Amino acid sequence: MKKFVALFLALTLTCGLAACGGGGNSGGGDSNDTGGSGASTEESTDGDEKEDSGSGEKVAINVIAAQYGQNTTKWWSDFVKDFTTEYPNIDLTVEVESWNDIYTVVNTRISNNDAPDILNIDVFANYQADDLLLPAEDFVSDETYKKMYPAFLEQSNVDGTIWAIPDLASARALYVNKDILDAAKVEIPTTWDELKKACEAIKAYDSKIYPWGIDMTTDEGQAAFAYYTWNNGGGFVDEDNNWALNSDENVEAVEFAISLVKDGYTNSDPSNDTRYDLQDMFGAGQVAMMIGPNSIPTYIADGGYSVNYEVAPIPTNGDNESVSAGVMDRFMCFDNGYSDAELEAIKTFFDYFYEDTRYSDWVLMEGFLPATSTGGEILAEADESMASWVDIVGSCNFYPTAKTEWDDVKQGVINVEQQALLDGNVKELLDKLQAGIAE
Repeated sequence: MKKFVALFLALTLTCGLAACGGGGNSGGGDSNDTGGSGASTEESTDGDEKEDSGSGEKVAINVIAAQYGQNTTKWWSDFVKDFTTEYPNIDLTVEVESWNDIYTVVNTRISNNDAPDILNIDVFANYQADDLLLPAEDFVSDETYKKMYPAFLEQSNVDGTIWAIPDLASARALYVNKDILDAAKVEIPTTWDELKKACEAIKAYDSKIYPWGIDMTTDEGQAAFAYYTWNNGGGFVDEDNNWALNSDENVEAVEFAISLVKDGYTNSDPSNDTRYDLQDMFGAGQVAMMIGPNSIPTYIADGGYSVNYEVAPIPTNGDNESVSAGVMDRFMCFDNGYSDAELEAIKTFFDYFYEDTRYSDWVLMEGFLPATSTGGEILAEADESMASWVDIVGSCNFYPTAKTEWDDVKQGVINVEQQALLDGNVKELLDKLQAGIAE
């Protein structure tokens, strides 16, 4: 097991160095909504059994956290109860928001001069560029900071300063329903040509089954853009880290993805079917193949589904190497003019969250990959199935979330996809997006 852990950690570092960013999606990113919104968990204890971080001063800290799965809200509720029992002089509030709502909620709070103290989300660059954040080493203790994979920290590096810390990570791969593929007499596709032939065979076998699942929603449309462009030799940026949204490879990739929809090989409403909808369809045997995160087995088990599935690399165009999308979400702290006691309370929050056993339980419960070396060791020992993700993790790219234009690019590529679904010209749409971002 120790050899596996060492290999896992090394490949995770390779994953983090592959590109600059994560989300999101993610998020992502892995990073994403199950439909709930605005669930608030709050606990305030007036007892004086313990002093907060060496001070008797009562302090309040508030957190906005992203909803990852069915159990996120309850986990945070239990966390708040346990935390405030142990630290009664810290009044902790955690508000859980869906991925569809969290950006609006946070931006509204900021515009009203009511930024949260701590935010769990995928993006950070715009907040940092507006001088809203504290450097990570100001709000995280040395002991906790040293647990983080250095390459993950580097995804939040701007001008030599780390502005956010990794919450958790995920990688994406191809999931196939083996029973459906076997019945349709097709092998797991490795190329786009094989994928189209597999879709044809599955459709001929059972016209009620969607051969391929695709999500071009505001939830994860940027992930779809990544899956196809990265596996066609393209992507968001070029080798010099400049935006290259309208490259020939990207145009071809998006046109290919749209063709799958137009040919009737996918779920019927990609602009509205989120990956959670697709995961439900996959669990119910309605979708034969889909790209998704390593958390799908947990999702399927929690949903009571029984699927004979296999995990494989994402299909590529021709001889291109298969590339997995890595998604890393973050915690950041807004610069709200804290007293020493408040900063110590925030550090206490992170020490408590990243305590090895508690953090491992969190990651395992949500079905993601760990962002700390110590959590990785515990999680690897607790879940042998993680071994199947080692090769995939080693081949992943990240979203370029450290670039301040990422928010606009993320929404822009989603808009391109959705307009292309309505018969918009992909090249013209990407040319327009590139020109707008490059201004």
